[in-house]
Amino acid sequence: SHWCNVAYWEHRTRVGRLYTVYEQSVSIFYDLPQGNGFCLGQLNLENRSETVRRTRSKIGYGILLSKEPDGVWAYNRSEHPIFVNSPTLDIPNCRTLIVRKVMPGYSIKVFDYEKSCLLQHTAELDYADGPYDPNSVRISFAKGWGPCYSRQFITSCPCWLEILLSN
Repeated sequence: SHWCNVAYWEHRTRVGRLYTVYEQSVSIFYDLPQGNGFCLGQLNLENRSETVRRTRSKIGYGILLSKEPDGVWAYNRSEHPIFVNSPTLDIPNCRTLIVRKVMPGYSIKVFDYEKSCLLQHTAELDYADGPYDPNSVRISFAKGWGPCYSRQFITSCPCWLEILLSN
């Protein structure tokens, strides 16, 4: 069975269908002459803003998302940074959103299974502002968001992914 679904977003609009992942790892990239995975370059490019077009062109080889025994890892294969937010990267009961910047050639554990189980037993849902999914990871290409950036919300980022993990 599948271990996650991937949604691609441009600002507040989901583009294309959910991409279901069955293999242990998946490449999510803009355009490659060969290889398999989720090719964002094949999605319709009509009526896109210049900001979205420029950011899409920076995705390049994108990321490799991998399910490992200890959690889910993202390896940045792009020539530009990616920005990641996940419930297991946040500090418990901290009201500040934590977004990690991952430089090209580096990887990060974007979701920790053990920590997720602990968080779900101790989570105080009073801290959630709006919809909250404890099993989702958000990754933005080339543009950061959060308290340290001009974009406060991921929906202000031109190109981003929502990784919806299966329980």
